Amino acid sequence: MHYSEITPYVKTLSELSDERNHITPDLYARHKVNKGLRDLNGKGVVTGLTEISTVIAKETDAQGNEIPCAGRLYYRGINVNDLVNGFIKDKRFGFEETVYLLLFSKLPDRRQLREFTNYLSDIRTLPESFTRDLILKAPGKDVMNILSRAVLALYVYDANPDDISTANVLRQCLHLISVFPMLGVYAYRGYRHYHLGKSLLIRNPKPHLSTAENILHMVRKDGRFTSMESRVLDLALVIHADHGGGNNSTFTTHVVTSSGTDTYSAIAAALGSLKGPKHGGANIKVVRMFDDMKRHVNVHNRDEVKDYLAALLDKKAFDKAGLIYGMGHAIYSVSDPRAEILHTCAKRLAVENGFEEQYELYQYVAETAPALIAEKRKMYKGVSANVDFYSGLIYQMLRLPVELFTPIFAMSRISGWSAHRIEEIQNEGKIIRPAYISVKDEEPYVPISRR
Repeated sequence: MHYSEITPYVKTLSELSDERNHITPDLYARHKVNKGLRDLNGKGVVTGLTEISTVIAKETDAQGNEIPCAGRLYYRGINVNDLVNGFIKDKRFGFEETVYLLLFSKLPDRRQLREFTNYLSDIRTLPESFTRDLILKAPGKDVMNILSRAVLALYVYDANPDDISTANVLRQCLHLISVFPMLGVYAYRGYRHYHLGKSLLIRNPKPHLSTAENILHMVRKDGRFTSMESRVLDLALVIHADHGGGNNSTFTTHVVTSSGTDTYSAIAAALGSLKGPKHGGANIKVVRMFDDMKRHVNVHNRDEVKDYLAALLDKKAFDKAGLIYGMGHAIYSVSDPRAEILHTCAKRLAVENGFEEQYELYQYVAETAPALIAEKRKMYKGVSANVDFYSGLIYQMLRLPVELFTPIFAMSRISGWSAHRIEEIQNEGKIIRPAYISVKDEEPYVPISRR
């Protein structure tokens, strides 16, 4: 019997489990519990304090009413739009500067940025034989799982893994930030070779390249990329670096860190969260939705595209989940600032890489979907394209494999996780232990002879 086989016995146990689950949606309202830590308006339950980043989606008028507004994202109090415009104007890469800001709560000057970038480059190395023994010898079909395993394995190579002093955790986090691109790309290379039968190519990062440039250098078969491609990827890394303390993977980082565990365990837990299709894997759903659309309708006929979108909402198309993926967000209503930033560069990249028709299709969906959703759904807030809607398109135009979409998210978000882990440690708070209400009535114990 193979351990991964669902046997008739396991199937029976599964059905028994389903029968015993009586937690229905109405119980949440009866006990005044906000499922998913969010109310009907999408407002999150406050569970902590942070200085690292914040999201603004509403403003208060003179009468004290909350009014939806264009979304804004701040890193350490600095508007991300201003941050992006600053390094674009100077024709610089911005991710390393963003990492510095998130970790140390201030923007670096030229000397500090140069020293910090050089340090990340110097420590961008893995233990001897690590790639062969821990990544390639047991290749998996999901890069995120291999990435998690590699992070946990680094614990063994750390001479001081359990010290949770700020200095030691910072050391660990900086190393993880520097090597995440290597871990992710090498995991993909192993998958591609052992599961798809392709040639195995492992390319070392180059010390003089930025994080974004090194990702493209290691992923591309020829190692080549254009200036625009590397700068668009750098921009994507910047806007994915953090998103307040309330997103699932960052909250996971806080929860696990609060137990006093080591850095590698905390980051592996965050990776497990990010892997989920409702979080980091959402842009993959967008791409696959558009692929399904192309298979079933003539995308040059906008009426057919609109009918397909309606079929999505009616649970008659794609995965029949009733969703138009990439539309709407738990917090934003008027607009997602990250989507707006990606949107501004998507058209230029589309022209450079020959994706004009694809871009125009995405634009039509972005313009048409909100009205359809409002028509078919009881809406508590507005709907607009979110960051996942455009990031999948951006990565396709960069010729990045879909297996690396979520790992690239992780290559960016490791900077935010690191900042939040350090913040949680420095706060010296209690272990995070949320309360649950039991809705199960007391039952008597029945001796086994009478069951």
